Amino acid sequence: MDSIRLIRHMIMVSSLTLIAGAAIWPAQAGEKHLRADASAAPESGLSITASGAVEDNLKTCIGRIPKDASAGQRMIAEQGCERDQETRKSLDAVPGR
Repeated sequence: MDSIRLIRHMIMVSSLTLIAGAAIWPAQAGEKHLRADASAAPESGLSITASGAVEDNLKTCIGRIPKDASAGQRMIAEQGCERDQETRKSLDAVPGR
């Protein structure tokens, strides 16, 4: 009776381990690909300004949008740039800052 329980337990544990391993492998492969893309320098001649920095403006923000971005990605990125520009304008309008 105990040996059957032990065998069931071992089968259950090994199954869960295999499932978890199968799920982790594609995620690790994806991380390696993203790291390689993230380190690539921009192709345009624009100076590299941090997003949200004081020196950042709408033109440089839009210039950081990748050329191969889909229409939806480009739209969301442009909306984010415009939102950040409005935030900078409102902060600049505050006297004594």
